[in-house]
Amino acid sequence: MARVPVVPLVVVWFSLILALCLQVMPLAEGWQVYRPEWIGLMLIYWCMRSPDRVGVFHGFVLGLLLDLIEGTALGQHALILSLLAFLCALVYPRFRAYSLVQQSLLVLVLLGLVQLVEQWLRTLTGEFSIHLSFLMSALISAFLWPWLATMFKALERRLLGS
Repeated sequence: MARVPVVPLVVVWFSLILALCLQVMPLAEGWQVYRPEWIGLMLIYWCMRSPDRVGVFHGFVLGLLLDLIEGTALGQHALILSLLAFLCALVYPRFRAYSLVQQSLLVLVLLGLVQLVEQWLRTLTGEFSIHLSFLMSALISAFLWPWLATMFKALERRLLGS
């Protein structure tokens, strides 16, 4: 049986840090609702691409970094991104068999669930919001999934020289 080429962890961490930078990049006040969940997309991609190397620990570390950068309650994003990585580990076998459109729908469900938990945590810390506009970023992220997955697969092939 042929071995699947392994992407170096440096590439994985570089892409996750790049996603972190995109996530905290400043936007105008009205446009922040439309920001894709860059960290969630990259975490889902790497958890599905190499689940034995990227998992809950990576989500926890990225969440702590995001908590420190945004100044939110320490552990809030760490819990959310750890939950996302755990959910990715649960659906991994099915996710790999799906087409890109089906994967996009699953990404929408995963990010939507995680954002609902995030909204629930925000209501506990005092930032109460009653509208569902926070789910818009999950919808935009789901539309970006086929492009992002195709781009990173091509980048992996180029880096690995196959």
